[in-house]
Amino acid sequence: MMDLKLAPSFSLIALNAQRSLHMTTVKKVSLRCMAAAVILELYLEESITQSEYNLTLHKEALEQSHSTLYRETVLQPLLHNSAEVKGDLNWWLKKASMPSNNQLKNFETAISDYLKAMNLLEDIPSLLGSDMFFDSAEVEVRAYRSNMEAYTSITENIRAEILEEGPVTDEVICMLWLLRESGCMHAFFSLNELEKVNIKLHELYQSNLWAKALFSIQIRHGIELGLKRFLELKTKFAKTFIGSSINLIFPALERSRAVFIETESWFDNSNQRLDAVITRLESYGHEVKVMERGSIATLKIDNLLYDAIPHFVMMKVPIQGVRIVPKRPL
Repeated sequence: MMDLKLAPSFSLIALNAQRSLHMTTVKKVSLRCMAAAVILELYLEESITQSEYNLTLHKEALEQSHSTLYRETVLQPLLHNSAEVKGDLNWWLKKASMPSNNQLKNFETAISDYLKAMNLLEDIPSLLGSDMFFDSAEVEVRAYRSNMEAYTSITENIRAEILEEGPVTDEVICMLWLLRESGCMHAFFSLNELEKVNIKLHELYQSNLWAKALFSIQIRHGIELGLKRFLELKTKFAKTFIGSSINLIFPALERSRAVFIETESWFDNSNQRLDAVITRLESYGHEVKVMERGSIATLKIDNLLYDAIPHFVMMKVPIQGVRIVPKRPL
Protein backbone atom coordinates (compact mmCIF):
# COMPACT_ATOMS: atom_id res chain seq x y z
CA MET A 1 0.00 0.00 0.00
CA MET A 2 1.57 3.26 -1.09
CA ASP A 3 1.98 6.06 1.44
CA LEU A 4 -0.74 8.66 1.10
CA LYS A 5 -0.46 12.34 1.86
CA LEU A 6 -2.65 13.88 4.54
CA ALA A 7 -5.56 15.14 2.40
CA PRO A 8 -6.12 11.85 0.50
CA SER A 9 -5.77 9.88 3.76
CA PHE A 10 -8.40 11.95 5.54
CA SER A 11 -10.59 11.90 2.43
CA LEU A 12 -10.68 8.10 2.48
CA ILE A 13 -12.15 8.32 5.97
CA ALA A 14 -14.44 11.26 5.27
CA LEU A 15 -15.92 10.06 1.96
CA ASN A 16 -16.56 6.43 2.91
CA ALA A 17 -20.34 5.73 2.82
CA GLN A 18 -21.12 9.31 1.75
CA ARG A 19 -23.61 9.70 -1.10
CA SER A 20 -21.72 10.22 -4.35
CA LEU A 21 -24.50 11.75 -6.46
CA HIS A 22 -25.88 14.32 -4.01
CA MET A 23 -24.38 17.16 -1.97
CA THR A 24 -25.78 16.27 1.43
CA THR A 25 -25.21 18.42 4.52
CA VAL A 26 -22.99 15.75 6.04
CA LYS A 27 -20.87 15.49 2.90
CA LYS A 28 -20.50 19.27 2.72
CA VAL A 29 -19.07 19.27 6.26
CA SER A 30 -16.61 16.53 5.24
CA LEU A 31 -15.55 18.34 2.06
CA ARG A 32 -14.85 21.57 3.91
CA CYS A 33 -12.56 19.70 6.30
CA MET A 34 -10.94 17.85 3.39
CA ALA A 35 -10.16 21.23 1.81
CA ALA A 36 -8.59 22.38 5.09
CA ALA A 37 -6.54 19.16 5.05
CA VAL A 38 -4.91 20.36 1.81
CA ILE A 39 -3.51 23.38 3.68
CA LEU A 40 -2.23 21.17 6.50
CA GLU A 41 -0.71 18.83 3.93
CA LEU A 42 1.26 21.71 2.37
CA TYR A 43 2.31 22.90 5.83
CA LEU A 44 3.66 19.47 6.77
CA GLU A 45 5.60 19.37 3.51
CA GLU A 46 6.91 22.89 4.18
CA SER A 47 5.51 24.04 0.83
CA ILE A 48 4.03 26.92 2.79
CA THR A 49 6.85 28.93 4.35
CA GLN A 50 6.55 30.34 7.85
CA SER A 51 7.88 33.60 9.19
CA GLU A 52 6.82 34.72 12.65
CA TYR A 53 3.03 34.31 12.67
CA ASN A 54 2.46 34.39 8.91
CA LEU A 55 2.37 31.47 6.48
CA THR A 56 3.23 32.35 2.89
CA LEU A 57 2.38 30.41 -0.24
CA HIS A 58 4.35 31.33 -3.35
CA LYS A 59 2.69 30.55 -6.66
CA GLU A 60 6.09 29.67 -8.11
CA ALA A 61 6.74 27.15 -5.34
CA LEU A 62 3.32 25.59 -5.96
CA GLU A 63 4.06 25.18 -9.67
CA GLN A 64 7.41 23.58 -8.93
CA SER A 65 5.98 21.09 -6.42
CA HIS A 66 4.16 19.02 -9.08
CA SER A 67 0.85 20.07 -7.59
CA THR A 68 -2.08 17.74 -8.06
CA LEU A 69 -5.49 18.84 -9.30
CA TYR A 70 -7.12 18.42 -5.88
CA ARG A 71 -4.60 20.90 -4.45
CA GLU A 72 -5.12 23.36 -7.27
CA THR A 73 -8.91 23.39 -6.83
CA VAL A 74 -8.40 24.53 -3.23
CA LEU A 75 -5.48 26.90 -3.76
CA GLN A 76 -6.33 28.71 -7.00
CA PRO A 77 -9.31 30.61 -5.48
CA LEU A 78 -6.99 31.71 -2.64
CA LEU A 79 -4.18 32.89 -4.90
CA HIS A 80 -6.38 35.08 -7.12
CA ASN A 81 -3.54 35.30 -9.67
CA SER A 82 -1.26 36.76 -7.00
CA ALA A 83 2.42 35.83 -6.83
CA GLU A 84 2.07 35.01 -3.14
CA VAL A 85 -0.50 34.96 -0.37
CA LYS A 86 0.15 35.53 3.34
CA GLY A 87 -1.93 34.82 6.40
CA ASP A 88 -1.74 33.06 9.75
CA LEU A 89 -2.79 29.41 10.15
CA ASN A 90 -6.27 30.36 11.30
CA TRP A 91 -6.78 32.50 8.15
CA TRP A 92 -5.55 29.78 5.79
CA LEU A 93 -7.72 27.01 7.27
CA LYS A 94 -10.86 29.13 7.41
CA LYS A 95 -10.42 30.48 3.87
CA ALA A 96 -9.77 27.01 2.46
CA SER A 97 -12.86 25.62 4.19
CA MET A 98 -15.20 28.27 2.75
CA PRO A 99 -15.27 27.65 -1.01
CA SER A 100 -18.36 28.30 -3.10
CA ASN A 101 -20.68 25.39 -3.84
CA ASN A 102 -19.23 25.06 -7.34
CA GLN A 103 -15.68 25.05 -5.99
CA LEU A 104 -16.67 22.46 -3.40
CA LYS A 105 -18.10 20.20 -6.10
CA ASN A 106 -14.98 20.64 -8.25
CA PHE A 107 -12.83 19.71 -5.28
CA GLU A 108 -14.93 16.60 -4.61
CA THR A 109 -14.50 15.50 -8.23
CA ALA A 110 -10.74 16.14 -8.14
CA ILE A 111 -10.03 14.30 -4.89
CA SER A 112 -12.37 11.38 -5.63
CA ASP A 113 -10.87 10.95 -9.13
CA TYR A 114 -7.39 11.01 -7.56
CA LEU A 115 -8.32 8.20 -5.16
CA LYS A 116 -10.20 6.21 -7.80
CA ALA A 117 -7.14 6.30 -10.07
CA MET A 118 -5.21 4.49 -7.32
CA ASN A 119 -8.04 1.98 -6.79
CA LEU A 120 -8.59 3.32 -3.28
CA LEU A 121 -12.15 4.59 -3.79
CA GLU A 122 -15.11 3.29 -5.76
CA ASP A 123 -18.69 4.28 -6.47
CA ILE A 124 -21.20 1.59 -5.47
CA PRO A 125 -24.95 1.29 -4.78
CA SER A 126 -25.64 2.86 -1.39
CA LEU A 127 -26.73 0.68 1.51
CA LEU A 128 -29.79 2.92 1.70
CA GLY A 129 -30.69 1.83 -1.82
CA SER A 130 -30.96 -1.75 -0.52
CA ASP A 131 -33.86 -0.76 1.71
CA MET A 132 -37.06 -2.56 0.69
CA PHE A 133 -38.96 0.68 0.05
CA PHE A 134 -36.17 2.33 -1.95
CA ASP A 135 -35.57 -0.87 -3.90
CA SER A 136 -39.23 -1.36 -4.77
CA ALA A 137 -39.50 2.28 -5.87
CA GLU A 138 -36.40 1.80 -8.05
CA VAL A 139 -34.73 4.85 -6.51
CA GLU A 140 -31.00 4.92 -7.33
CA VAL A 141 -28.81 5.90 -4.40
CA ARG A 142 -25.05 5.58 -4.80
CA ALA A 143 -22.21 6.01 -2.34
CA TYR A 144 -18.44 6.03 -2.06
CA ARG A 145 -16.62 3.03 -0.63
CA SER A 146 -13.01 3.32 0.47
CA ASN A 147 -10.53 0.49 0.00
CA MET A 148 -10.92 -1.67 3.11
CA GLU A 149 -7.20 -2.28 3.66
CA ALA A 150 -6.29 1.39 3.31
CA TYR A 151 -9.23 2.54 5.46
CA THR A 152 -8.35 0.11 8.26
CA SER A 153 -4.65 0.99 8.13
CA ILE A 154 -5.34 4.73 8.45
CA THR A 155 -7.92 4.48 11.23
CA GLU A 156 -5.96 1.92 13.26
CA ASN A 157 -2.83 4.06 13.06
CA ILE A 158 -4.76 7.04 14.45
CA ARG A 159 -6.25 4.92 17.24
CA ALA A 160 -2.88 3.40 18.15
CA GLU A 161 -1.08 6.74 18.44
CA ILE A 162 -3.77 8.40 20.53
CA LEU A 163 -4.76 5.48 22.80
CA GLU A 164 -1.32 3.99 23.45
CA GLU A 165 1.72 5.41 25.19
CA GLY A 166 4.31 7.12 23.05
CA PRO A 167 4.78 10.16 20.81
CA VAL A 168 2.07 11.44 18.48
CA THR A 169 3.18 12.54 15.01
CA ASP A 170 2.26 15.91 13.52
CA GLU A 171 0.18 14.11 10.86
CA VAL A 172 -1.93 12.30 13.46
CA ILE A 173 -2.39 15.58 15.35
CA CYS A 174 -3.78 16.97 12.08
CA MET A 175 -6.02 13.92 11.67
CA LEU A 176 -7.42 14.32 15.18
CA TRP A 177 -8.20 17.97 14.54
CA LEU A 178 -9.90 17.10 11.24
CA LEU A 179 -11.99 14.40 12.94
CA ARG A 180 -12.98 16.89 15.63
CA GLU A 181 -13.95 19.60 13.15
CA SER A 182 -15.94 17.18 10.96
CA GLY A 183 -17.82 15.85 14.00
CA CYS A 184 -16.59 12.29 13.39
CA MET A 185 -14.73 11.49 16.62
CA HIS A 186 -17.55 9.23 17.75
CA ALA A 187 -17.22 7.07 14.62
CA PHE A 188 -13.76 5.86 15.63
CA PHE A 189 -13.70 5.95 19.43
CA SER A 190 -16.16 4.52 21.94
CA LEU A 191 -17.50 6.75 24.70
CA ASN A 192 -15.08 5.10 27.14
CA GLU A 193 -12.18 5.69 24.75
CA LEU A 194 -13.19 9.30 24.20
CA GLU A 195 -12.38 10.12 27.81
CA LYS A 196 -8.84 8.83 27.18
CA VAL A 197 -8.73 10.78 23.92
CA ASN A 198 -9.78 13.90 25.79
CA ILE A 199 -6.93 13.50 28.29
CA LYS A 200 -4.38 12.86 25.53
CA LEU A 201 -5.54 15.86 23.50
CA HIS A 202 -5.30 18.07 26.56
CA GLU A 203 -1.76 16.82 27.24
CA LEU A 204 -0.80 17.54 23.63
CA TYR A 205 -2.36 20.99 23.84
CA GLN A 206 -0.22 21.73 26.90
CA SER A 207 3.08 20.25 25.68
CA ASN A 208 3.12 20.33 21.85
CA LEU A 209 3.41 23.70 20.09
CA TRP A 210 1.86 22.39 16.86
CA ALA A 211 -1.12 20.90 18.72
CA LYS A 212 -1.55 24.11 20.72
CA ALA A 213 -1.66 26.19 17.54
CA LEU A 214 -4.02 23.85 15.68
CA PHE A 215 -6.44 22.76 18.42
CA SER A 216 -7.39 26.35 19.23
CA ILE A 217 -8.68 26.88 15.65
CA GLN A 218 -12.31 26.13 14.75
CA ILE A 219 -13.58 26.08 11.17
CA ARG A 220 -16.91 24.40 11.71
CA HIS A 221 -20.09 25.96 10.30
CA GLY A 222 -22.83 26.17 12.89
CA ILE A 223 -25.72 25.64 10.46
CA GLU A 224 -24.14 22.63 8.79
CA LEU A 225 -23.03 20.97 12.01
CA GLY A 226 -26.25 21.97 13.74
CA LEU A 227 -28.19 18.82 12.99
CA LYS A 228 -29.23 18.90 16.63
CA ARG A 229 -28.18 15.30 17.17
CA PHE A 230 -25.65 15.80 19.93
CA LEU A 231 -24.71 12.82 22.07
CA GLU A 232 -25.53 13.17 25.75
CA LEU A 233 -22.09 13.24 27.34
CA LYS A 234 -21.44 13.55 31.06
CA THR A 235 -20.43 17.05 32.14
CA LYS A 236 -17.22 15.66 33.62
CA PHE A 237 -16.02 14.98 30.06
CA ALA A 238 -15.95 18.72 29.36
CA LYS A 239 -13.58 19.72 32.16
CA THR A 240 -10.72 20.77 29.88
CA PHE A 241 -10.57 23.17 26.97
CA ILE A 242 -10.07 20.38 24.45
CA GLY A 243 -12.72 18.13 26.00
CA SER A 244 -15.18 21.00 25.96
CA SER A 245 -14.48 21.48 22.26
CA ILE A 246 -15.23 17.83 21.53
CA ASN A 247 -18.42 17.96 23.58
CA LEU A 248 -19.71 21.04 21.81
CA ILE A 249 -19.25 19.68 18.30
CA PHE A 250 -20.40 16.12 18.81
CA PRO A 251 -23.31 15.74 16.40
CA ALA A 252 -24.32 12.24 15.37
CA LEU A 253 -23.62 12.79 11.69
CA GLU A 254 -25.36 9.80 10.18
CA ARG A 255 -23.91 8.60 6.89
CA SER A 256 -26.76 6.18 6.35
CA ARG A 257 -29.96 5.65 8.25
CA ALA A 258 -31.50 2.33 9.28
CA VAL A 259 -32.54 0.17 6.35
CA PHE A 260 -34.87 -2.82 6.16
CA ILE A 261 -33.69 -5.80 4.09
CA GLU A 262 -36.46 -8.30 3.46
CA THR A 263 -35.87 -12.02 3.00
CA GLU A 264 -37.42 -13.85 0.07
CA SER A 265 -38.31 -16.84 2.25
CA TRP A 266 -39.63 -17.26 5.79
CA PHE A 267 -36.93 -18.48 8.20
CA ASP A 268 -37.41 -19.79 11.74
CA ASN A 269 -33.62 -19.97 12.19
CA SER A 270 -31.95 -16.60 12.87
CA ASN A 271 -28.66 -17.67 11.26
CA GLN A 272 -30.45 -18.65 8.05
CA ARG A 273 -32.29 -15.32 8.03
CA LEU A 274 -29.03 -13.41 8.57
CA ASP A 275 -27.24 -15.39 5.85
CA ALA A 276 -30.05 -14.64 3.41
CA VAL A 277 -29.75 -10.91 4.12
CA ILE A 278 -25.96 -11.04 3.72
CA THR A 279 -26.38 -12.75 0.36
CA ARG A 280 -28.81 -10.01 -0.68
CA LEU A 281 -26.39 -7.26 0.38
CA GLU A 282 -23.47 -8.91 -1.42
CA SER A 283 -25.59 -9.16 -4.57
CA TYR A 284 -25.79 -5.34 -4.50
CA GLY A 285 -21.98 -5.15 -4.38
CA HIS A 286 -21.48 -4.53 -0.65
CA GLU A 287 -18.55 -5.99 1.30
CA VAL A 288 -20.02 -7.72 4.35
CA LYS A 289 -18.24 -9.37 7.27
CA VAL A 290 -20.00 -10.95 10.28
CA MET A 291 -18.30 -9.63 13.40
CA GLU A 292 -20.67 -11.30 15.88
CA ARG A 293 -23.73 -13.52 15.58
CA GLY A 294 -26.61 -13.69 18.01
CA SER A 295 -30.13 -12.36 18.45
CA ILE A 296 -28.68 -9.02 17.34
CA ALA A 297 -25.72 -9.59 15.05
CA THR A 298 -22.91 -7.14 14.35
CA LEU A 299 -21.94 -6.67 10.71
CA LYS A 300 -19.16 -4.67 9.10
CA ILE A 301 -20.57 -3.34 5.83
CA ASP A 302 -18.29 -1.28 3.60
CA ASN A 303 -15.94 -0.42 6.51
CA LEU A 304 -18.69 0.62 8.96
CA LEU A 305 -20.26 -1.35 11.82
CA TYR A 306 -24.01 -2.04 12.00
CA ASP A 307 -26.41 -3.92 14.26
CA ALA A 308 -28.55 -6.43 12.35
CA ILE A 309 -31.87 -6.67 14.18
CA PRO A 310 -34.64 -9.16 13.25
CA HIS A 311 -37.67 -7.19 12.12
CA PHE A 312 -41.11 -7.54 10.56
CA VAL A 313 -42.91 -5.06 8.34
CA MET A 314 -46.71 -5.38 8.36
CA MET A 315 -48.12 -5.06 4.87
CA LYS A 316 -51.05 -7.14 3.59
CA VAL A 317 -49.00 -10.00 4.94
CA PRO A 318 -46.08 -9.71 7.40
CA ILE A 319 -42.70 -9.45 5.68
CA GLN A 320 -39.72 -10.91 7.47
CA GLY A 321 -36.26 -9.40 7.30
CA VAL A 322 -33.48 -7.64 9.18
CA ARG A 323 -33.15 -3.97 10.04
CA ILE A 324 -29.59 -2.71 9.58
CA VAL A 325 -28.85 0.10 12.07
CA PRO A 326 -25.57 2.06 12.42
CA LYS A 327 -23.85 0.70 15.52
CA ARG A 328 -23.26 3.10 18.36
CA PRO A 329 -19.87 2.86 20.14
CA LEU A 330 -20.22 1.91 23.80
